[in-house]
Amino acid sequence: MSKVAVTLNGRVYSIGCEEGQEAYLRELAGYLDGKVSIMAGQVGQIGDLRLAVMASLIVVDELKDAERRIETLEAELEALRSQAQGSDSEYGEERQHLAEHLLKAAQRLEQLAASLDFPEPDLDADASTVTEPKIKFADARP
Repeated sequence: MSKVAVTLNGRVYSIGCEEGQEAYLRELAGYLDGKVSIMAGQVGQIGDLRLAVMASLIVVDELKDAERRIETLEAELEALRSQAQGSDSEYGEERQHLAEHLLKAAQRLEQLAASLDFPEPDLDADASTVTEPKIKFADARP
C-alpha cells in the first residue's frame, strides 16, 4: 500500500492507495480541491469539514447528472439500433423481391435467346476465334 500526500483547502492529508494508483488519486484530490476552492470563494472559510462536504455534494450532483445523461444516451442508442434492425429487415425483403424479379427477367432472356436459335459460344475457346452472329434483331423478325 502506498501513501499519497494530497492538498484540500490548503491542508495536506496523507491518503493510502494501491500501488500504481498514486497519480490517479492526486488527480481526484486536485479536482475535489478545485470544488472546495470554489465553495470557499462563494461562502468563505466556514471550516474544512463543511467545505469538503459541500464540495462533495457538488461532485455527487455532477456524477448523478452524468449517470442520467448516460442512461438517456443508452436509451437513444438502443432505439437507433432497433430502428436500424427494422430497416435491415425491410431492405432485406426489398432485396429478396428484387432478386426474384431479376431471376424471372434472366429466365425470360434465356428463353428469348433460345427462341432465336443463336449458336452457343464455346466458352473454353479463345475469345478471338468466337464469331459473333451476323443477324441483327431487325433481320430476325418474320
